[in-house]
Order: sequence, then C-alpha cells, then structure tokens
Amino acid sequence: EVQLQASGGGLVQAGGSLTLSCAASGFRFSDYSIGWFRQAPGKQREEVACITSDGDGDTDYSGSVKGRFTISRDNAKNTVSLRMNSLEPEDTATYYCAATFQRFCHYYGMDYWGKGTQVTVSS
Repeated sequence: EVQLQASGGGLVQAGGSLTLSCAASGFRFSDYSIGWFRQAPGKQREEVACITSDGDGDTDYSGSVKGRFTISRDNAKNTVSLRMNSLEPEDTATYYCAATFQRFCHYYGMDYWGKGTQVTVSS
C-alpha cells in the first residue's frame, strides 16, 4: 500500500520557522520526484517545492517561497523535508506531499498524494 505521511505542521508567529516531513512507503521512493503543495481556504492547490528523483536531486520552488523554503530528501530513509523560514501569514495553508514518476512536479501529474498537515502563521 502506497503511503505518504506529512507531519510537522503547527502554529507559528510570523518570521518563525517550521520543518515539515514526508514519510513515504509502498513504492520505490528513489525513482520518484517529490513535491510539496499547499492549499489555503478558498484557493487552488499550488506547488510550493519539488525535488527530482535523479542523483543530483534538482530542486524547484514557487516564486513566493524561493529563498525562504528549502526542500531536501533522504532516499535511505524514504523521507522528504521542507524547511520553512521567515514564515508569513500568507503561508497559512494545508501542506501536502506528493510523488510523481515524472521528472517535474505538476499538480495534475502527481501519482500519489498524502494527507495534509496544517500550517498556521499568525501576524
């Protein structure tokens, strides 16, 4: 059974930091690119960050988080982390991790999705 379990969300003040983790099982993790997406109430789900499956682990970020968020993966532990610094109230959303066999992460192209973890940033 494929599972993606996101954790690490919580309530933080603006300017603070959080690290989200995504634990994967049930598929060949190292062959998949992993993305973090988020969805705020009343808004569409958007890509936040992506890390590819190849040996270099190329990364990609949305413009709104570039320079503040860092995605990384540990293929030995089947985990992906998202370090979020300088959090803003606009970062408040439910965060999801997802996996795709394709190189790049796109909302409509993800093969597996996990349940989300809530991040709330207070002003």
